[in-house]
Amino acid sequence: MAKAYPGLTAILVIWMGITPLFAQAQTSPQITQERNVLRIGSKNFNESYLLAEILAQTLEAGGFEVERKFGLGGTLICYEALLKGEIDAYVEYTGTLGQAILKLPGNPDTAAISRALDERLMLLDQFGFNNTYAIVVKAEVARQRGLRSVADLAGNDDLDMVFSHEFLEREDGWRGLAATYGLTAGVRGIEHGLAYQALNAGSIGVTDAYSTDGELVRYNLTVLDDTLNYFPSYYAAPLVHHNMPARARGLLKRLAGQIDDKRMQALNARVVFEGQSFAAVAREFLAPMGIVAPQAGTSMWTDLRTNTLRHLQLTGIALGLAIVLGLGISLLVYRHPGVSSGIIYFCGLLQTIPSIALLALMIPLFGIGMLPAVVALFLYSLLPILRNAITALANVDPVLVRVAEALGLSEMDQLRHVRVPLSLPAIFAGVRTAAVISIGTATLAAFIGAGGLGDPIVVGLSLDNVELILQGAIPAALLAIATEMLFGLLERRLRR
Repeated sequence: MAKAYPGLTAILVIWMGITPLFAQAQTSPQITQERNVLRIGSKNFNESYLLAEILAQTLEAGGFEVERKFGLGGTLICYEALLKGEIDAYVEYTGTLGQAILKLPGNPDTAAISRALDERLMLLDQFGFNNTYAIVVKAEVARQRGLRSVADLAGNDDLDMVFSHEFLEREDGWRGLAATYGLTAGVRGIEHGLAYQALNAGSIGVTDAYSTDGELVRYNLTVLDDTLNYFPSYYAAPLVHHNMPARARGLLKRLAGQIDDKRMQALNARVVFEGQSFAAVAREFLAPMGIVAPQAGTSMWTDLRTNTLRHLQLTGIALGLAIVLGLGISLLVYRHPGVSSGIIYFCGLLQTIPSIALLALMIPLFGIGMLPAVVALFLYSLLPILRNAITALANVDPVLVRVAEALGLSEMDQLRHVRVPLSLPAIFAGVRTAAVISIGTATLAAFIGAGGLGDPIVVGLSLDNVELILQGAIPAALLAIATEMLFGLLERRLRR
């Protein structure tokens, strides 16, 4: 068989290599329970990463194994993931819980919030700092225009007001702020991690911030007074699922009251100003408390190896499924032009959906983590495989087909001895294209907690750290190039 179908054999070998990865992914929940692994999530901004890392190291020091699900996106993604038990804890803020999630009237205290929480969740003791929302401008702009409070923006509609996407949608965000202060200026959205850089460069005039962000000092920004006390208090505390072991909750309670406003801003500044990793800053904070030993965290090479293996796992499983299903469908429908055209058209429509949007659409169906990422990558891989296979199988030289018929070959024998061997180079080209697309798109899987080489890119964006971005972008590009070259060699061998 290897001599007759070298390309088909190669595809089968690839699939056999991918199958253990799929089996590993399928059994991971069971392994998680047996090893008592706790999954810690975070939103996609600096402070949330840092606090999540503090939780993770505290639990690891207590003997638990921790799986980090960092950079999950907005508030509701983290909250829903916690409700469904896909993560065991993340850090939330009282104002966010009361206003954006539970939609409680006024400015409820911690006791009122705890009573209103779903019975599956528990709000632990607060860290001690209040990271409220703030509206900021450059200090130079504030002096020139005499801006002291949010109310002063009412006469400065020419300032380009650009806010984070979440702030624009939250109940305690822009709409309520505009109604309270009578602001009528048009606004646009921006990723929170990019807003400070844009404000500093003068590309935008006003944005939202968090009062403990280190960037406030770094970029010399002026916080406009909230004279009408629109923003509620945002005290940070671990929000945990009730299934979290009592001993783990006890470990996290050691963090209660340990971080005031100035300390939190200083910790954030260590990451932003000095370029230290979240893990290193978290360890330096925990070491004097006797929770962890004062030693270095994981190296860049260890992180690179872990991220690359996860990236290969994501793309390998998705590509393997697309090969098996895509080729199977192609063999069934290539003789029926109407059906095959409809299938190719449908797969083409899937390609028009922006990849980040498709990943987001997978969350309500499959939750967060590896499964939704694999499904999304699988859908993106189908089109090039199906299109190349169907086109090649349907357009084999008619003369050769008539010769095969004259020799008395059945349709199955024609498929086996004529159509498939002649179509293999084109089929392999489709697989090659799908593989490269999947490797590039998989970097976005970090936004839904799937890991991979997108992790350092997402963190680097939040920190405006080019080095971190390159730690994910360069390996991903090299992986795509290596895959392109490997499949190119196999394709050329098939053509010979």
